[in-house]
Parts: sequence; C-alpha cells; structure tokens
Amino acid sequence: MGERQEVKLLGTWYSPVVARAKIALRLKSVDYDYFEEDLFGSKSELLLKSNPVHKKVPVLIHNNKPILESLNIVEYIDETWNASGPSILPSHPRDRSQARFWSAFVDDKWFPTLIATTITKSKNAKAKGMEEVGEGLLLLEDAFISISKGKRFLVVK
Repeated sequence: MGERQEVKLLGTWYSPVVARAKIALRLKSVDYDYFEEDLFGSKSELLLKSNPVHKKVPVLIHNNKPILESLNIVEYIDETWNASGPSILPSHPRDRSQARFWSAFVDDKWFPTLIATTITKSKNAKAKGMEEVGEGLLLLEDAFISISKGKRFLVVK
C-alpha cells in the first residue's frame, strides 16, 4: 500500500456546496476528517490559512494542500480517486463541459434566486422569484433528461 492519504474537509452543515463535496467523497469511499466552521463568528486559523483570499468553505485539504471551490473539489476528487467508486463527471469533454455549465447555473443563478425569494418580504418579489425558480427547475429537468441519454441519472441504493 502507498502512503496514508490525509484528507480534511472544512465546511458548514447548512451549505449545499459543502454537501456537494461530502457526496463526492462518499461516492469515492474516501476517508476524511470533517471540521465544522463558524462563518459568522471566529473563523479557524486552518480556514484562514487554507483560503486566505475568500475565507469561505468548502476547502478540501489533501496531504496539507488546499483545494478551493466546490466544483474544483468535485473534479479533484474524481480525478485523484479515479479507481474508487463510480466516475462523478462524464468522460467525454463535451459532456463534462455540460455538467460544469449546469453546476454553474445552479450555483450562480438558480440557488441565489431561491434564497432571495425565500427571504424577501415583498409579495410581488416573492411571486416573481418563485416563477423564476420554477422556470429554472424546468430547465434543469430538461437538461437531466438530455444528459442522461435514457439512462437513470441518479442511482439511489
């Protein structure tokens, strides 16, 4: 066997992007230590040292080297532990680019709209936001159908 892999994940329990990294680690059966961060209080020295620019989670630390941003982390996990578990990203470059596009759509457009809609006090803004959220879900559903090419998109055991 090779050297022991030291894997740490810095995150928060409520973050969907941290959940994305946790799911990728579990799919690849990677043992890791999890460190809960308090983003609204005193951030840990490990977080500040590992992500000094943005000071946010998730941060994956593999053998003392940090990997930042959830989509980068998923891709790193998929490539680093490519012999374990199922492939997370498609093998064809075009298919991978589509997966990246839809992930960015969720992160940059759909999820922020959902959050803004849930916290607004204005009934008009809430109605407009829910309409946009619904339209986004329809786009995602069409994308999943197209990308899956007739195969099951999510495999639940």
